[in-house]
Amino acid sequence: MRATIGKYVVLPNEEALTAVTLWVAATHIQTALQHAPRLAVVGPTRGCGKSRVLDVLHETVHQPIMTVNMSTAVLFRVIGKNPHTILVDEADTIVGPKAGENEELRGLLNAGHQRNRPAWRISGPEHKPTPYPTFAMAALASIGDLPDTITDRAVVLRMQKRKPGEKVTPFRWRYATPELNALRDRLAAWLGPLRGTASRMAPTMPVEDRAADTWEPLVIIADLAGGHWPASGRAACVAMTRYETVQDQQTNLKTRLLRDIHRIFEAHGNPEALSSLDLVTALLQDPDAPWAEHGTKGLNAYHLGSMLRGFEIRPANYRFDKGRQAKGYARNQFLDSWARHCPGLTGTTPAPAHDAPPARPTQGKPPAALTGQLPVGPPGGPAGPNRAR
Repeated sequence: MRATIGKYVVLPNEEALTAVTLWVAATHIQTALQHAPRLAVVGPTRGCGKSRVLDVLHETVHQPIMTVNMSTAVLFRVIGKNPHTILVDEADTIVGPKAGENEELRGLLNAGHQRNRPAWRISGPEHKPTPYPTFAMAALASIGDLPDTITDRAVVLRMQKRKPGEKVTPFRWRYATPELNALRDRLAAWLGPLRGTASRMAPTMPVEDRAADTWEPLVIIADLAGGHWPASGRAACVAMTRYETVQDQQTNLKTRLLRDIHRIFEAHGNPEALSSLDLVTALLQDPDAPWAEHGTKGLNAYHLGSMLRGFEIRPANYRFDKGRQAKGYARNQFLDSWARHCPGLTGTTPAPAHDAPPARPTQGKPPAALTGQLPVGPPGGPAGPNRAR
């Protein structure tokens, strides 16, 4: 199974390939497990192989249901005593940051990570309170990260586009399906008689708390398989959870950066833009912030741009007081990220420093500078996207 999965998709590393193989096997003994780990298949852009992973999973997991959208009512009804394996493509459209209000579905997916977490609803002509099971394994493919509450319960595959030299076998349904289905059936036949054994196992885990809950089913499969699998499964567990811990730390650091930049804009009277140099200088002057120790010599403009790029915030040329031109950031570039990642902040709507409208760039001419104000637009170029209008 491991070799065949690796034939059709390029996963981030060997540990990820091991993890996917164990996750597939675990779906076939869901009824013997206490936890149902999610498989989060995430990538920064299209074309990273996320949907192809789901194609392979569809032919190898236990009773798959593939969808690109699902209501809570449907989810209630496809999960039972012998639950299906839920495969959700384009999950960012229903539970991601841009999905809007979808808390009920997200709550169900979170609850289904652990056994005995039913959802109660009034049903039937007698309006009787009825528990609906939520426990089921699920794989969710997404552009960009899924909500923290889901990734915290997931084995996370961080997909990337294939390098020029990386080759895969073309996935053709009529050829690939028989091969994958045959492996699926052999895997299920092997694991069927081992359900009782699996339900009694309490493997030694190399991680703790929720990470241990999430990875325990995979380690159980590894211990049942024997050979190199117990060591390989635990090595994958350690490597992938450690990587996610680093990702969490970086995410927290980026959120701190957004909050600090909001504070700096407020301290400057919420101008339309600030130069990169002014932002970096102000960040370094905060004795309680980590920026002076960032990197080898402290935060610089390059680091700042790199950290903000993940929020789709990029510097542009601006003309400041006394005709000074410099790279900088418009305040309105941050509004969306402040609202999404720092919802407790106030004053995240545009607040021009003066009543006079800012100068607009004209074709072939640099915009005229306003006294005491930061004009907008790239000097000497055509009007760009709405920068701090």
